[in-house]
Amino acid sequence: MGGIVASTAFSLDFIKAGLAGDKVKTLGAPIFIIMILVMMILPVPPFALDLFFTFNIALSLMVLVASLYTTKPLDFAAFPTILLVTTLLRLSLNVASTRVVLMHGHEGPDAAGKVIEAFGHFLVGGNLAVGIVVFVILMLINFVVITKGAGRIAEVSARFTLDAMPGKQMAIDADLNAGLITEDQARTRRAEVSQEAEFFGSMDGASKFVRGDAMAGIMILIINIIGGFAVGVMQHDMSFADAGTNYVLLAIGDGLVAQVPALVISIAAGLVVARVGQGQDIGTQLASQLLKSPQAVGITSGIMALMGIIPGMPSFAFLSLAAGFGYLSYHLASKPEVSKVAQNTDEQAKIKAATTEAQEATWDDLVPIDTIALEVGYRLIALVDNKQDGDLLKRIKAIRKKFAQEIGFLPPAVHLRDNLELRPSVYRILLKGVCMGEGEVFPNQHLAINPGRVTMQLPGPQTTDPAFGLPAVWISDDQKEKANAAGYTVVDASTVVATHLSHILQTSAAQLLGRTETQQLLDHCAKTSPKVVEDLTPKLLDVAVIQKVLQSLLDESVHIRDLRSIFETLLENGARTKNPLELTAAVRITLGRAIVQALAGTSEDLNVLVMEPKLEQMITHAHSAAGQDQVGIDPNLAETLARQAAEAAGRQEQLGQSPVLLVPDALRLSMARLLKRAAPNLRVLSHSEIPENRTIRVAQVVGAKA
Repeated sequence: MGGIVASTAFSLDFIKAGLAGDKVKTLGAPIFIIMILVMMILPVPPFALDLFFTFNIALSLMVLVASLYTTKPLDFAAFPTILLVTTLLRLSLNVASTRVVLMHGHEGPDAAGKVIEAFGHFLVGGNLAVGIVVFVILMLINFVVITKGAGRIAEVSARFTLDAMPGKQMAIDADLNAGLITEDQARTRRAEVSQEAEFFGSMDGASKFVRGDAMAGIMILIINIIGGFAVGVMQHDMSFADAGTNYVLLAIGDGLVAQVPALVISIAAGLVVARVGQGQDIGTQLASQLLKSPQAVGITSGIMALMGIIPGMPSFAFLSLAAGFGYLSYHLASKPEVSKVAQNTDEQAKIKAATTEAQEATWDDLVPIDTIALEVGYRLIALVDNKQDGDLLKRIKAIRKKFAQEIGFLPPAVHLRDNLELRPSVYRILLKGVCMGEGEVFPNQHLAINPGRVTMQLPGPQTTDPAFGLPAVWISDDQKEKANAAGYTVVDASTVVATHLSHILQTSAAQLLGRTETQQLLDHCAKTSPKVVEDLTPKLLDVAVIQKVLQSLLDESVHIRDLRSIFETLLENGARTKNPLELTAAVRITLGRAIVQALAGTSEDLNVLVMEPKLEQMITHAHSAAGQDQVGIDPNLAETLARQAAEAAGRQEQLGQSPVLLVPDALRLSMARLLKRAAPNLRVLSHSEIPENRTIRVAQVVGAKA
């Protein structure tokens, strides 16, 4: 026993000595848990029990007061852990006190310490029946009323919090993509959302500790009573009356001294999870809302007065309370009229200011348009929620990375948001506020796309691939293997959306390259070629001219990864001309090898389309007379030429070759503009852009019958 005291004193001295250091914060909890386990195994002297029982009561009161001053549940996020620790402390004290009661209960009512004796005599007057009844009532209040209610609130709150997590996460991502919050703020808000869900989930589970503690308290009381009678009568030759006086009172005192702190902790748990609203502690919230209406207090006073004058009722108690409530109602209602008038005036001023503010437009009313936005119906939220195995966010990040690697610049961030105006399964892709494409996908199904060589038709809702317009059908998971065997290309809903978005980004690259992205490209190139960028801008060319050149390249599907070659070509020709069209033509010649390789691969042969010589000569004369970027031919002839070029391009695509039209240098730009709408996949190249190591083979002649 002396060893336990010495060990306890040493532990307390160690904790006290280390309070000034941060290391004790990490050592305090393990030491405390070990002490709890030690009390369950080794005997504890009565005066040590008094200290621990008193500490348990003080700890429960501290937790209760702390819960009263919280303004939101997360302010007391450690409460589930505290609930577990306090439950373990009470159980260990029950085990330690039971050992002392059974071993020394025959010595008298103070054998287990003064605290248990006080609870067994003072609180219940030394009456066994009263003690048992009081103990059972406290157990019922704790177990049936408070703990059950708090557990139900925590369970419902956890369920609603988990259901609301996807929407909260999307709102955070939307604010981050819109630039309303920083990355650190977004990270903090995500952590708060996760902590809130974890808190209510932990509270739902922690309430089971209290329920088990209540059941254990009843069983421990019964075991102590039976064991006390057995030890007192059989081992110490006590009479049944003496054994009941000593052991039963000690058992009741032991149960009460443990259950009173348990009841306090349960009340604290109910207060924490029952918080509604934020920004005020419970006392301020109750006082401001309960006493908000003087009429309610006055009516209560009147009812109490009427009950006090009824014959047979305790008039003094009712009339005293009626007078108190009446004075409180008068005090609340008779606050200075000036304050009331001032309050009304302030409210009117606020209403007037709000009305004026609503009528007057400000610059804050201008909401910037997202460069790229993806709107989804509510059924597609699962595609962007990581907790529901949604991988669309990861795919979008991969798309932007792939775009940067293939095209040559980083596109703006894609802003995700839900749109209740859309049908539940519909998504929409916006570019600078303009809808560039939309489609309907089903998260639990797969899209089987017909590439043109399928061996059988599949049953299901017929549709088209939103990215490329190919015929497709929606199928279930069990049809996936059958569709693959039939030659279909099978993709899931996330892949459909991601492919559509990637296609739109690829075809709209020129629109995505703004002044900001151009400057970022210059800054990026300056890291590896600082002299080139320094001589190019602003000394020779403005950023606006460089942007137009890069946009012209992107508009005809020419990547701009080779920035050094592009900028060096601009340096060589910038002194001669500032015209973006002429500069673009010079850059295309420099990038000729890369342009042709992207179309024909590594093959030495380049299959091209050419115009009929007489037609080409006529267009050349018309172009010389019209201007640099104008065709200047008859509209009917232009329409016929465009139609024949589109037909020839289609035949080349069927052969698995990239359609390329080879024209003289002077006609390249004007012919590219003329044929872009009729044959968007047709690439128009000039003779100067073909590398010397390529062999040109004429596949078709356009306009031979014109």
